[in-house]
Amino acid sequence: MVNCPACSFENTQDSNFCRRCGSRLAPIDLEETTLSFALGERFDLGAEPMNRSVFLGPVLVIRTGGGREGEVIGLDTDVLTIGRSPHSDLFLDDVTVSRHHARVLHDEGGFLVEDLNSLNGTYVNRKRIERHQLFDGDELQIGKFKLAFLEQEDDI
Repeated sequence: MVNCPACSFENTQDSNFCRRCGSRLAPIDLEETTLSFALGERFDLGAEPMNRSVFLGPVLVIRTGGGREGEVIGLDTDVLTIGRSPHSDLFLDDVTVSRHHARVLHDEGGFLVEDLNSLNGTYVNRKRIERHQLFDGDELQIGKFKLAFLEQEDDI
């Protein structure tokens, strides 16, 4: 049994995340990381130009959860569905995420996140919400996944 460092819950030996609170139990294996960077960090790519369109405009960045840390999701549509359903635009594979958990809407006023009556709720900046206007730097929590909403104009 492995005790969670955050809540002391006893988890099975094969657990990577706490079954009670979702905290990481197993250390991150840096050998499996293909690319990691911090916001604001710049590096020279040499002769190969980077596809800058991937990093332009509003995005969601997965900060923690499910081994997908650092993944960037562009918000280039009017509606982005989030859930455990494989048909969701942003598929989050974890039992703490409802099949149809939330959606991000884009209208003339900006971006909104809306909870779709999920069991565990949707949180923005650690407050449970039903519908919330998103601003640059907001942190979303959906199940054990934490995502950052960024409205950058330049490349990361």
